[in-house]
Amino acid sequence: QARLVESGGGSVQPGGSLTLSCAASGFTFSIYTMNWYRQAPGKERELVANITHTGGSTNYADSVMGRITISRDNAKKMVYLRMSSLKPEDTAVYYCHTRTARATIEGDLYYDIWGQGTQVTVSS
Repeated sequence: QARLVESGGGSVQPGGSLTLSCAASGFTFSIYTMNWYRQAPGKERELVANITHTGGSTNYADSVMGRITISRDNAKKMVYLRMSSLKPEDTAVYYCHTRTARATIEGDLYYDIWGQGTQVTVSS
């Protein structure tokens, strides 16, 4: 069964740092792009960053550019989100996500896999 489990959230003061981790299991981790999303109270879930299957390409939301780094270790089936210079507006539940695919006679079927989320709170 495909599964993603996040860890590393917590409470920090503005300007602080946190590193989130996501452990993958049950699917071929090394062939899929991995994403980090976040959802703040009362707001829609937004894409924070993603990384291609080899780690060769990354993308970031404008709001986190320069403060957050996404990385992965395919041997360990892990993806990370290193966050620094945290701001109160970074407060949210952070989710690890991927979309896997399975070829069928009728075409490809896609499956969204979400972790349970980890809370990040930035407050003085």
